[in-house]
Amino acid sequence: MSDFSVRLLRSDEERAATDLFRRALHVKEMTDEEWSAIAASVQPDRGFGAFDPELIGTVRSFDSEVTLPGGGTTPLAAVSLVGVRADRTRRGVLTALMRAQFEEFSARGVPAAMLHASEGAIYGRFGYGVAVRAKSIEIDRRRAKFRPEVPAGGQISLLDLESTIEQWPSLFDAVPRTRPGMIARSPNLWPGYIREVRRATTPIATAVHRGPDGADGFVTYTVERAHFGAPALMKVHSFHYASPDAFAGLWRYLLSVDLVDRITAEKRPLDEPVELLFTDPRDAAVPKVQDEGWFRLVDVATMLDARTYRGEPVVIEVTDPFLEHNSGRYRLSEDGAARTTDPADLELHADTLSMVYLGGWRPSDLAAAGRVRATGEAALERADLLFGTRVNPWCGTFF
Repeated sequence: MSDFSVRLLRSDEERAATDLFRRALHVKEMTDEEWSAIAASVQPDRGFGAFDPELIGTVRSFDSEVTLPGGGTTPLAAVSLVGVRADRTRRGVLTALMRAQFEEFSARGVPAAMLHASEGAIYGRFGYGVAVRAKSIEIDRRRAKFRPEVPAGGQISLLDLESTIEQWPSLFDAVPRTRPGMIARSPNLWPGYIREVRRATTPIATAVHRGPDGADGFVTYTVERAHFGAPALMKVHSFHYASPDAFAGLWRYLLSVDLVDRITAEKRPLDEPVELLFTDPRDAAVPKVQDEGWFRLVDVATMLDARTYRGEPVVIEVTDPFLEHNSGRYRLSEDGAARTTDPADLELHADTLSMVYLGGWRPSDLAAAGRVRATGEAALERADLLFGTRVNPWCGTFF
């Protein structure tokens, strides 16, 4: 176990930290031109480094807010660029970085965090759980036919690259974040998105749907083929909408684009009914379901009281070895949440609580996997109703 220290990164250390993260993911270091574009995405005083005495590990975040079950929002730390140098792994470096970051979140009153995991076995021990899952969609564009009752949708207009870049933030903000797990896009995110579309090797197209009150949805996509005449694949990169008309109208547009054979859309909400648009639902296959967001309740008491519940009360006992102040019993009801000494109906660890919090998993399902201990089936039934949500959680933003 080597000696090392953890502290906030200085502004002149941010590039080295980004390069360290890239090397940890086996990506080559940045050029000066690339860094000049990426630097605008760095939020000051949100990056930590581990030093021995040179930089051996890093973690970063940016400020956001997340939609909760019931429609409220709360501050969120969006965690990214987590990496430890290959010759310093498994020596407690990541643990120290996570602990320092959680302490900083608590000091600022940020009660929750979310990240996208490069590996699924890393973050459970720090209290993160797979709270949001998503599916991939693959459509045979030449076969798929819309059912007659599918809405016609409104007006569609195309944006060129520069108009896309200019209008992206306003288009995104025009769509309400109604699903639990959806986050606000910090100004620090947009420079990275702009960099990616400018360096893309295939043209980026953006279609905007307009309803009676103006823009209420958009989709961004590319079309790829090996050579002219070869089968063409449309890749949907982002798809946001505010109404059934916008949802159907944008899909009608995508299937109307000529010289396309297949359409794929990655990381869509699990309950998004794309296949139900078509006369043969098998024309919209689901080749993959994967984790889309790992969630962490940094302040369990605050977060449990921040969302809404329905049904009869349940007492849960939470064990949080990494943030011990969260451990204890909580009574959850339609009136909110509060600490209690009453006997527990359910027992679960912090990472499992993070999984059920947004409504993406039923406690009974996790009990079947040994992740929740309950006093009986009646307690699980009450917990399923209490934590249940009308729609599945979804983040919809990569960071």
